[in-house]
Formats: sequence, structure tokens, C-alpha cells
Amino acid sequence: QVQLVESGGGSVQAGGSLRLSCAAFGRAFSSSHMAWFRQVPGKEREFVARITWSGGGTSYADSVKGRFTISKDNAKSTGYLQMNSLKPEDTAVYYCAADASPYDVFYTSPSGYDYWGQGTQVTVSS
Repeated sequence: QVQLVESGGGSVQAGGSLRLSCAAFGRAFSSSHMAWFRQVPGKEREFVARITWSGGGTSYADSVKGRFTISKDNAKSTGYLQMNSLKPEDTAVYYCAADASPYDVFYTSPSGYDYWGQGTQVTVSS
């Protein structure tokens, strides 16, 4: 079992930056792949970024590539999403998720992840 708690959301103007954190409690976070998703009302949860358990591999949605950076500090059991050059269309609730499978399978679907945080709101104004 892994409990995930996001923090760092808030309101920012377009062009600004935010850093989201995802603190993990319980089962070894260090052996889990981690991802960030986002969701706006009335739409499906959307893949944003993913990092392998070791931090050695990352993947991004095209919409955030070059602006967002995902990272993972296993010693602190914490994952991060650095968001730069934010746009109004980045406004959403952001969720971190953990994939506890020992296999390195890249999932962009929420169904590929075993554990979820409660979400943190990010609002970008123009």
C-alpha cells in the first residue's frame, strides 16, 4: 500500500512557474514508477508525465514537453513536477500516481496505476 499526498498547487499568471510535490507514505516508493495526470471538470483524466522507479527514464505529453520536468527523490520518498511557462490551458486538478508493478511498462492510461493522491488545484490566469 502507498499513500500519496500532493502539494504545491495554487494560482499563477500565464508564463509563471509552480512546483508540485508528491509525498509517499507506506510501501517502498523507491521501487514504484510515478506519473502525474491532470483533470478538468467534464473531461477524462489526462496523462502529463511519467518517470521510472530509478528516475532514469521520463516521458511527457506533447502539450507539456519542454515546459514541465518530472523528477523523483527516492531518499525523500517524494516526487516532483516542475511546471514552467504555464498557460491557461494548464489549469486543472493535478494528481500523482504510482505504478507498483516490477515491469517497466509505459502507461498513459490511469488504469495502469495502482495508487493515487487526492489532487491539487492549479489555476493559470491570462
